[in-house]
Amino acid sequence: MAAWSTRAAHPADLPRLHSLLADSHGIAATLPPELLADAVARGLARVAESDDVVLGFIAAEMPSAEHARLSAIVVRGDTRRRGVASQLLTETVREISRRSAGSPLISALAAPEDLAVAGLLLKGGFIGTRAIRGGGEGGGLHVHYQYKLRVEYIDPDARYLVPVSARDQLVESLAPSDHAVTAVVTLTGEPAFEVARFERDDPATLQSGEAAAGIAFSGSVLAAITFLLGFAFASGRFPDDVRLLLIGATFSTMFSLIVYASASGELARIRSNSFGKIMKWGNVLSEYGGVFPFLISLPLSYAQISGDPWTTMTLAVAVSVSIHWYERSEFSIAHRFRRSRGEVALMAVTAASPTIGACLLSVHITSWPWTALLAAVLVARTWLYLFRRGAESGIAEHRQWQIRL
Repeated sequence: MAAWSTRAAHPADLPRLHSLLADSHGIAATLPPELLADAVARGLARVAESDDVVLGFIAAEMPSAEHARLSAIVVRGDTRRRGVASQLLTETVREISRRSAGSPLISALAAPEDLAVAGLLLKGGFIGTRAIRGGGEGGGLHVHYQYKLRVEYIDPDARYLVPVSARDQLVESLAPSDHAVTAVVTLTGEPAFEVARFERDDPATLQSGEAAAGIAFSGSVLAAITFLLGFAFASGRFPDDVRLLLIGATFSTMFSLIVYASASGELARIRSNSFGKIMKWGNVLSEYGGVFPFLISLPLSYAQISGDPWTTMTLAVAVSVSIHWYERSEFSIAHRFRRSRGEVALMAVTAASPTIGACLLSVHITSWPWTALLAAVLVARTWLYLFRRGAESGIAEHRQWQIRL
């Protein structure tokens, strides 16, 4: 087969898509022509082609802004098992997630005997969560598949096999909300579904633990900043601008503690819809208003105690390298958001600040411009993450479910 590529479907493709649809089975069997035309018009259809020949297509509909349903997955018979449908599915899931402001539910319906469709969906990050009667022509039994947006764990001791032909057993197996189809296998020469039980975590308990961890972390940072601020006031040689920086860090960290306490109150009132936004405020304020000013001030504090410019510069460079590594790692807040060129420049200034400040202090040059620049950078990054980047999202999960070992 020649090389093939994928693209968004155009209205001019409709005659060829209808031709493929006429010979299709499974998910595409009951797709009305007007629904396919609407999917193309709304940008919810993609085609795979080679030398101007359509090899396959996928179409979806969005009955609401937070729910997308795959309506058709069609591949020419002579091009199957080449990865065409898999790539179309991956790109469609990515496009639906990109255009939705939140975390949309992406689902599909397929009859139990449509094993090719089931295998495609299960390998593409979907699981079968429900057995639905009456879906599709003839009112037969269908399995509801949905895309997993977050990692969940299954109990390794609570998995069993259900033959595809045992429809009543399949309906009974998928009745509990924590059971789902996770694979298609062969059992004594016949196809069977592997049904697994997912471990359910209590969201309120998880959020309560997250809020408590935030309070403990900010409290520890506040204690460290307060200790360093006391040393700054006790030393007559400590720069006034650094004292002001530490005072600002103290205020920001205390404010993050208030925010974390507010998150705890949100849980107490069972209004967890705002929990994520509140926690984002606490996380950003504690990091850019408390942790970074404290770390950047450490070389200056050491310089006041030791008076040795060489060890001061060594410590400053080590702190700069550590901040640079942290900002580029998956643990940082910056990693949770999309990065622009301007943000990369702000990250570079933040990482270089300990070295620049130590240099100015070592040669007895006023450090007010450095402090003003650092404060402006940290304020800009705080504003950027709080008001311009939205929710902490967009982190791709490589696996939607894992076996708890």
